[in-house]
Amino acid sequence: MSSAGLLKVVVAAAGGRATGWPAQYTARLITKHTRTLSSASTMEQRVITIDNVNPHVIKMEYAVRGPLVIRATALEKEIQAGVRKPFNKVTKANIGDAHAMGQQPITFLRQVVSLCLMPSLLDDPNIPSDAKQRAQTVLAGCKGRSLGSYSDSPGIEIIRRHVAQYIERRDGFPSSWENIILCAGASEGIRGMMKMMIKHDNSLKPGVMIPIPQYPLYSATIAEFDLHQVGYYLDESTNWGLEISELERAYEEGKKLCNPKALVVINPGNPTGNVLSRENIENVIRFAHEKKLFLFADEVYQDNVYAEGSKFHSFKKVTMEMGAPYNQMELASFMSCSKGYMGECGLRGGYAEIVNLDPQVKALYLKSISAKLCPTTLGQAVMECVVNPPQEGEPSYEQFIEEKNKVLSSLAKRAKMVAETFNSVPGMSCNIVQGAMYAFPQIMIPERAIEAAKTAGQAPDVFYAFQLLENTGICIVPGSGFGQQPGTYHFRTTILPQEEMLRTMLEKFHEFHVNFLKLYE
Repeated sequence: MSSAGLLKVVVAAAGGRATGWPAQYTARLITKHTRTLSSASTMEQRVITIDNVNPHVIKMEYAVRGPLVIRATALEKEIQAGVRKPFNKVTKANIGDAHAMGQQPITFLRQVVSLCLMPSLLDDPNIPSDAKQRAQTVLAGCKGRSLGSYSDSPGIEIIRRHVAQYIERRDGFPSSWENIILCAGASEGIRGMMKMMIKHDNSLKPGVMIPIPQYPLYSATIAEFDLHQVGYYLDESTNWGLEISELERAYEEGKKLCNPKALVVINPGNPTGNVLSRENIENVIRFAHEKKLFLFADEVYQDNVYAEGSKFHSFKKVTMEMGAPYNQMELASFMSCSKGYMGECGLRGGYAEIVNLDPQVKALYLKSISAKLCPTTLGQAVMECVVNPPQEGEPSYEQFIEEKNKVLSSLAKRAKMVAETFNSVPGMSCNIVQGAMYAFPQIMIPERAIEAAKTAGQAPDVFYAFQLLENTGICIVPGSGFGQQPGTYHFRTTILPQEEMLRTMLEKFHEFHVNFLKLYE
């Protein structure tokens, strides 16, 4: 392979120039690939090469797990090997991984999952009866009463029924279990539904409207599926408000290049931490109905609402309360066990509720997910606990409520701490974190730093993030990985480090930013 071909490999692996892979790491990776390739005499005979690989995979990026995280992992290994750094540990504030940041699992949830995996524990007198009952329910829905068996492709029926009951209790409107699809985290449900839209009409790609800033799952999936991204900007000056006039602008611009088919709304917001008002949701629904758009309601942070006056309203509930014709709209909403108070990211549990889907399309959708056999049954068992938790009067109730409230109250405290600290730092501003698990502050980057970034071949906010990582051990995600208004610079950080760790992280952040401004003033 030519050196140009090698460079393509490296850039693709690094997520491209936009994510700012530093020159020194690029050189190392090129050297590594060169050694590998020089020893492969049959290179020209390979079927899949960088020149014929799926171009949509090259195009897709996922900033949350990009080059900064790779470097952060390398720094961890260097510290373990005894290499001296200006810090003694790496803080990975780049991703919403609650347990990795010290959050303790919910006892009831882990008891049920353990019982499902090891049914002999059902004889253990130390495990509460309600945990045993939930496990028995799950096992009764499994073939051979084993979590190791395949489930139906949409998931275990009894759990789907319990999800529908959970939604009915939340919204006050009927939910059919046959519209519930269990999935390996909300991400897999979102991708499965979006895949149904891949059809170019008259050479026009289907368009998907997504918020900017957005969660990179969407931009990556749109690129991979060869759809067209239509970004609408959230208004930072109104705490990341969603303005209908901006939806109109984005839609009209998008129509020139694609056929807009779907509107994605993330509520509570990721990476912005905003929570939509009921009135705002109604206006979004009216807009989607007028433009004949399929609504994607990403609601995985529905338990994570902290700010006074903020409240979660599901899109399903609001469409139903608005009545005809809005209650006939096509809508898919998504929930996960990775967020909320649970934080069970690695167990990969989630669900999608598909509302008002054309019956023939629904049949095709079910056919498409059947090719993946079934979502992980372990994740399905977790969702059973989320939608069917201990009830008042059951033996696990008091401990469950105490653990749940402790997590959520601590997150509320940390959300306030993060915003207040960033707003006290010169050259930095941060909106109130109303919900979710992140802050998305705006930072001032001096002109000299912008020039230094250009010399390094990096976006300015990427340059800033690498400097922060190398000097403090704090790993964040640059705003360019999520999208931002041109000429502005941001970063996303989680609020998940436990309170003492978070306090230390924010102190380091304050010191670094002040020094960064002085260095490049």
